[in-house]
Amino acid sequence: MQDVLSAVEKISQTENNVLITGESGTGKELVAKAIHEASIRCDQPMIMVQCGAISKDLLEAELFGCIQGIFGDEGQHSVGRFELAQNGTIFLNQVTEIPLHLQVRLLNLMQIGRFKELGSSREVEVNVRVIAATHQNLEEAVAKGDFLEDLYRQLSLASISLPPLRERKKDIPELIHHFVQKFNQITGHCVEAPSGQILEALMVYEWPGNVRELENLMERLVILKGQGSVDLSDLPHRIFQKHAENRSDEIGSASEWGFPKMVLPHMGLNLKAIVTAFENHLVDQALSRTNGNKNRASELLNMNRTTLVEKLRKRGMIVPAALRSQGSLDSEETLL
Repeated sequence: MQDVLSAVEKISQTENNVLITGESGTGKELVAKAIHEASIRCDQPMIMVQCGAISKDLLEAELFGCIQGIFGDEGQHSVGRFELAQNGTIFLNQVTEIPLHLQVRLLNLMQIGRFKELGSSREVEVNVRVIAATHQNLEEAVAKGDFLEDLYRQLSLASISLPPLRERKKDIPELIHHFVQKFNQITGHCVEAPSGQILEALMVYEWPGNVRELENLMERLVILKGQGSVDLSDLPHRIFQKHAENRSDEIGSASEWGFPKMVLPHMGLNLKAIVTAFENHLVDQALSRTNGNKNRASELLNMNRTTLVEKLRKRGMIVPAALRSQGSLDSEETLL
């Protein structure tokens, strides 16, 4: 990440177009904003375009604008995103979602600095810096014929590759501290940043959603916890399970009841939280195996159905009969 920050600083001082690559959630949009805000164009607009979120039939009009009535009698003149970004920066996220015929128009605009609105012969001159981002391999897209090679070269005059969070886990504690502080301030809550076994569990997890997934989790924990410290039982099942698997070297032979023999950590542990998390884990497995059928799940757990229902209600996992919609498959409660 130090290399990334150094590249951002250097690229910001140029006028080159920029290509940012990295998995979803690694922070490509944040890097694009950092480049713009540190550039000489910082006082000019930065226009964000999520190319994958706009219909391919409408993307041309969104980017280049269109004259009144082009889509019917009630249509109005629409100014394109490139014209709105005049003298500033345009950020094209998911650039690989741009169809080939629009890639040709984009390449032409980048080369000559002007374009025509859809349905118009009027040429619009623009001075815009293009920052593009993608989570896909553009070299492979070029090889398959899905992306113009000349456009790839134009965009990659300056490039930044963002590493996934699993490859920079030393950053996790600082990111956690930052996000907890951020959401404490937003919500007015007072939740402590996870430490000890909780932090260990967060460090072991692979974070397929990268920094965005970590940020979303910290927001959820701050909102739901409100105050105090986070327990293992507060973590999502996927993270708790990974943590348990990672502690397999501390698990001995199973007892006659099937419970693992664990070594008590030197720092101690929160027994109530671990027991609750283990119970929730088994309940979730039973429900998953029975496709949410509480009768069959309670039989697997050798538990009264009413006891299972009460446990699910306390976790907020069921809708009481009074609130369920008519025609529900469950006669008493509905699983969320």
